[in-house]
Amino acid sequence: MDVKEKFDLIIKGTEEVLTEDDLKLYLETEVPLNHYIGFEISGKIHLGTGLICMSKIKDFLDAGVKCSIFLADWHSWINDKLGGDMDKIQKIGVGYFKEGLKACLSCVGADPEKVKFSLGTDLYHNNDNYWETLIDVCKSTTLNRMQRSITIMGRKMGENVDFAKLLYPAMQVSDIFTQNVNFAHAGYDQRKAHVIARDVALKMKKNNLKNTSGETIKPICIHHHLILGLAKPSIWPISDESQLQEMWSEMKMSKSIPNSAVFINDTPDEIKNKVKSAFCPEGNVSFNPILDWVKFLIFKDKKSTLLIERTPKFGGDIEYNSYKDVEQAFLKKELHPLDLKMGVANEIINVLEPVRNHFEQPRMKKMKKELEELIITR
Repeated sequence: MDVKEKFDLIIKGTEEVLTEDDLKLYLETEVPLNHYIGFEISGKIHLGTGLICMSKIKDFLDAGVKCSIFLADWHSWINDKLGGDMDKIQKIGVGYFKEGLKACLSCVGADPEKVKFSLGTDLYHNNDNYWETLIDVCKSTTLNRMQRSITIMGRKMGENVDFAKLLYPAMQVSDIFTQNVNFAHAGYDQRKAHVIARDVALKMKKNNLKNTSGETIKPICIHHHLILGLAKPSIWPISDESQLQEMWSEMKMSKSIPNSAVFINDTPDEIKNKVKSAFCPEGNVSFNPILDWVKFLIFKDKKSTLLIERTPKFGGDIEYNSYKDVEQAFLKKELHPLDLKMGVANEIINVLEPVRNHFEQPRMKKMKKELEELIITR
């Protein structure tokens, strides 16, 4: 695979790369790309984490990137996930959450054994280097910057928060440098932390990132798409572009709105029922969760297809070979919302089969049961 092929594969389906010029330069000069993505541990895994994130990791692996997943137990504790109970967070993190992500890597055709998993506690324990780096990051930015960055935690700017939450962005940035990550990956909602990492990279005195010539460099930061949840927006119709962008951010898939999210362990019937109830306005292609899923979950590459099963009365079965074809058929009202929903639900059910098989194993069943009990009692 040449540089252009690697570059195209890495940026495929992403929202932003900071910066494409840096990525091209690192590929051309053969700087080894050391990837990381961090996840809070907060219960069930939804499709955004399980399929969108893992699909990009597969692309990175195929492009020769060294990939790792960071199970952020301290960040989960700071952000009050699972009731702020560290024992529960760690138990789910190294059990269900890790196993679920490995199963999702299999779903998208990646080898889970090629991805390194690590727990935040393991990085921080007896590691003076990490805490020195954290102080260095804090000295290289401002309190106001940290206050503006709490949106990466799903908090609103200006919200009254405990002081620990102001440490969260600085810790996330320190994770990057302490692990020698020059290829930081996240959803677009984590952009503020990544911008801080790039801004402080040349100022820091501890754990600077270096290229093959020993020069200090900034990390490349790559942001994947955040798929929409299935719920109807609070404001509809949406009248202008700025309102649309704001609503898109608010309507991303989230565990906090369970019926708007499909989880990787949902049964086929649960998936069908959730998708069948989804917001999918006929003929609308500007804000449509189901079309968003078609584009980013189903048509991930040129070989993808989508089969819509219909009775002869409604035109019979039809197979689409590109997202554009689906979009045009829907725009012209040649494809009914219910038919589209059922086609998408069937495809998601098929994709998640390795997850269902994985969690049928006795040990995995026990993990899943423990997860459900911990969530109920949190």
